[in-house]
Amino acid sequence: MLPSLSEEGSPRSPSVGIRRARFHMQRALQKRVLEIIARHGMIRPGARVGLGVSGGADSVALLRIFAELRAQLGITIFVLHFHHQLRGAEADEDERFVKALAEELRVPSECGRADVAAEAKRNGWNLEDAARRLRYQFFASVTAAHSLDCVAVAHTANDQAETVLSHLLRGTGIAGLAGIYPVAGLIVRPLLELERAELREYLAALGQSWREDATNQDTSRTRARIRHELIPLLLRDFDGSAVTRLARLATHAREDEAFWRSLEDERFHSLATRDSSGAISLRIEDLLAPLPSLVSHNANSVSTSAVSPTTALRRRLVRRIYFELRGSREQLTSQHVDSVLDVATRSQSGSRIDLPGITVEKSLDRLYFTNASATAASARETGKARTTRDFAYTVSRPGDLNGVSIVVTELHRRFNLKMVDWPRVESDTVLGRGALDFDRVQWPLVLRSWQPGDSYRPRGSRRVRKLKRLLLESRVPRSLRAGWPVLASAGAVIWASGYPVAEEFAAGRMTQTGLVIGEEEL
Repeated sequence: MLPSLSEEGSPRSPSVGIRRARFHMQRALQKRVLEIIARHGMIRPGARVGLGVSGGADSVALLRIFAELRAQLGITIFVLHFHHQLRGAEADEDERFVKALAEELRVPSECGRADVAAEAKRNGWNLEDAARRLRYQFFASVTAAHSLDCVAVAHTANDQAETVLSHLLRGTGIAGLAGIYPVAGLIVRPLLELERAELREYLAALGQSWREDATNQDTSRTRARIRHELIPLLLRDFDGSAVTRLARLATHAREDEAFWRSLEDERFHSLATRDSSGAISLRIEDLLAPLPSLVSHNANSVSTSAVSPTTALRRRLVRRIYFELRGSREQLTSQHVDSVLDVATRSQSGSRIDLPGITVEKSLDRLYFTNASATAASARETGKARTTRDFAYTVSRPGDLNGVSIVVTELHRRFNLKMVDWPRVESDTVLGRGALDFDRVQWPLVLRSWQPGDSYRPRGSRRVRKLKRLLLESRVPRSLRAGWPVLASAGAVIWASGYPVAEEFAAGRMTQTGLVIGEEEL
């Protein structure tokens, strides 16, 4: 017989059964979170953990779970909320909601805010990218201020599935399929194997409300269309376990990615170089060369097709350089990587292509990767507005051994001309490659930008060399050649930045006073 209303609260009461079911569901979910934390080594006992809480269901569930587990984990928790200043009064209410919930659960909180739209416009970012960058900057600053060990964020298996699909649609390799990492530096993601529906069920069992962000429903954005249209279609018409399977695919991809990343790291650090301007370059021969271990194998066992390990590593190296310059691979597609390899193998020296935020230029036997902002600035300076990099400064004869210092504002660089007593010992005259004979030059000197036709005979060279040819042979990218500094005496070039002084003016055995030229960035 069914229990009557008067029996509510007895062991056989439906409400007791429901409460028990809810209790066991909550315990099971907490146990899974503990397992995820332990498996990935996310949080150690005694840690100070920040919790990124937006007010949405997933992050509210994160807060409630950690509030219940903090004693068991032996940790101290802090709520971190970031106000993006994009949704007016709704965002203000989100902030009030998070503060109130943190206070209710007796968890200290800290809120930050920034004008995301203004920062996006200023830096050329899209809104989503700008919001993420500024939010994580806030997390990093609070971590430093409060000595936090990590910050937990509420990405779920659904976020993982959306990320994998987004990368697939954009065109990706194994790195993109790896999706969101459980641990990424400061950030840990203890809910990454749980689905949103589970978390909402958990909150419902607690009677806990949350905030809904209306912008998440805007299907004009690709991510929102994947969430609200594509994934429901997959679940309904193809596979009810699609989210789980996509998340599992990301796990397998991360395992393979760990192997490839170790090879990628070795190749990048041994082959790529970064110059003073921040550009990264490497020899084309090194980019295309097969791994030594593969060369030693039987030729029949190693494919040279588009799916060979060598080709895969080439592609990864391009993506790694892009990441080093941009801090993210998100906008780089497989078509972009193909275009870089095409420039390396088929194009002539001087060819260049534009990737999202990066310019790639082929100069003789090297590829140069430069941030587009720096390239654009250089292009403006060397194109229609070339005169902004043209300069000429008169250098008067120094009155004492202190020498003279010239600030070239066009290059943001200081040049120091210092007088030194010159040694007579033969072994010391090797320094003459970098020093002029003070008494041989005709004052005043002129420190200026190089001009077409400039030539001189560098110390140690048997003939006069055109400066343009020297810059080409040194593989100086076209974008860096404009405004290259030279020092002239009575119209003759006696020194060029990065090269030996002119033979006719170099300090030698008979030199009494040397003139040493130094440079420093401002």
